[in-house]
Amino acid sequence: MEVPLTWQLAKLLVSIGVVLGLSVVAERLSTRLAGLLSGYPLGTAIALFFIGLEISPTFAADSAVHTLAGFTATLALGGGYLLCARRNGLVGVLAGSAGGLAVWGVVSLLLTQVEFTRVTGTLTTLVAILAFIQLYRRVPETTARPRGGFSWPALGLRAGLAAGIIFLITGLAHVVPTAWAGVMAAFPVTMYPFLVILHLTHGAAPVATVIKHYPAGLGSLLCYALTVSLTYATLGLVTGTLLGFVAATAWLVAWTRWQARRPERA
Repeated sequence: MEVPLTWQLAKLLVSIGVVLGLSVVAERLSTRLAGLLSGYPLGTAIALFFIGLEISPTFAADSAVHTLAGFTATLALGGGYLLCARRNGLVGVLAGSAGGLAVWGVVSLLLTQVEFTRVTGTLTTLVAILAFIQLYRRVPETTARPRGGFSWPALGLRAGLAAGIIFLITGLAHVVPTAWAGVMAAFPVTMYPFLVILHLTHGAAPVATVIKHYPAGLGSLLCYALTVSLTYATLGLVTGTLLGFVAATAWLVAWTRWQARRPERA
């Protein structure tokens, strides 16, 4: 199926806007909040929506079932990046990217060999979330300090990475099975470009903070993927997407309030 130019432009503009917004949150508000919002259904929503638009809502709904488990590969990518990206600058970015993408590829390959249901896919990622939260407990908190100014190179890199990943995922969805399409839709489309930019501009420390808080935000992604897997084929893309965001937002609000009420640990 030939994809209309207007759809391609829409993907481009939405991808750029989301990544830029996430970067502003990290610099102007906090890296902790950025880590949580990295788990909000931004890139996944874009990918699944356009897969449904370009192929079919049913294909996107079936893919979303595998997306539920695919978030485990996303967590693995963050862990691989954190382990390898110890240095600042381009060297650290390249090392972190190589490590993170390698781990993501291996875990994704394993996940595509399993016939997941909504229940087993969700449980797989829930176990992974709990495991990574425990692993990241001792990662120190660091705030990204605004440097001011406007950087065209940084803007171009953000735009290129985000748009390129979205176009690759939605393009490959036309030629791969639903299992691979679903796992690819779980790729951190917004988080990965954000990590690269944050790493280049502020160093490895604030990147570690974002990765530390990323697992907690994945609950909203699970809610979103589960909702669209149930609604895309029956209610359509627009309604399914809106209901998915309602479910994701409800989870994120509940999680944030629960975290705020927890007593401070010594």
